[in-house]
Amino acid sequence: MQQNKRLVLAAFGAALSLGLVGAVQAQDKAKEKCFGISKAGQNDCANLSGSHSCAGQSTVDNAPDEWKYVPKGQCKAMKGMSPEEAKAKIKK
Repeated sequence: MQQNKRLVLAAFGAALSLGLVGAVQAQDKAKEKCFGISKAGQNDCANLSGSHSCAGQSTVDNAPDEWKYVPKGQCKAMKGMSPEEAKAKIKK
């Protein structure tokens, strides 16, 4: 009986994780990374310069190497940069 419960829970967990993975992938397709627009502590993940590797670790507003996900096609309207533009700016 206990083993059956474990199997059911494992199957449920696998199904749940597959659904979440699909939702994240769909969300990523509808969004793009926009550099230079995040406020301090509000970046979405690692920066281009490699000084940190997690979300929420930016220390200044609008740093060119920090990014946030925005709806696809909205980055320019928010005065943000593509990854290529951000890389060029931080090399200067």
